[in-house]
Amino acid sequence: MVITWDITIPELTKDETRKAYLYLPESYALDETTRYPVLYMFDGHNVFFDSHATYGKSWGMKEYMDQTETPLIIAAVECNHSPNNGRLEEYSPFNFKDSVFGFVKGRGRTTMEWMVRSFKKEIDTHFRTLPGREYTFIAGSSMGGLMSLYAVLEYNHIFSRAAALSPSISLVPDKIERFINQSKPDPDTVIYMDYGSEEMDTHQGMPQCFSRVTSLLINKPVMLESRVIPGGTHCEASWENQIPFFMNTLFYEL
Repeated sequence: MVITWDITIPELTKDETRKAYLYLPESYALDETTRYPVLYMFDGHNVFFDSHATYGKSWGMKEYMDQTETPLIIAAVECNHSPNNGRLEEYSPFNFKDSVFGFVKGRGRTTMEWMVRSFKKEIDTHFRTLPGREYTFIAGSSMGGLMSLYAVLEYNHIFSRAAALSPSISLVPDKIERFINQSKPDPDTVIYMDYGSEEMDTHQGMPQCFSRVTSLLINKPVMLESRVIPGGTHCEASWENQIPFFMNTLFYEL
């Protein structure tokens, strides 16, 4: 079951509404004593329903979760659709300048402060979650993948595991590498990171950037699964195909 409701994020867009999405496993209604881990996801409008997705194709998370009977709650929020780099600003932890987007003022910290202080608190209050770090995960793709890497390292006391699919690390290569170098994650931190083989040539220096980031993560050290997806592209259909892989990693020895 997926519940949707309208929310506001005053810190980011004042009284403008956007949708929140919450997936509850079918077992949730059958046993009122069981509590569940929670996976927080970016770009919530692309996670469950094709009719809500930006390009008409979602990740299909509901179908996967129902079919596998995975005991997990998924909480996701729609992104900022402003044409003035709204999504880029909210999903970037760093300021950066790009030939296509111009100057982007990163508001990723503000986004995460809202998520951990307001949204997570609301989810933990109203639903049967396991609120501790061990059972709190985060995932996203593209800019959401960049944010997932940032979140699991900067907010490591909140999130123990992350999945970063096709993360936009090539937009901020020096900054993300410096950030990882300075981070101090607990050694039980688990990270899944992938990139499609068909994406590698679309961003200059992406293979080298991906290699450096994975090496830095391994040396922290964290438990890392890193994959280059044969034929993988930068779209929801490709990310849907990776669900079994990153879900297996998120639940590793849990």
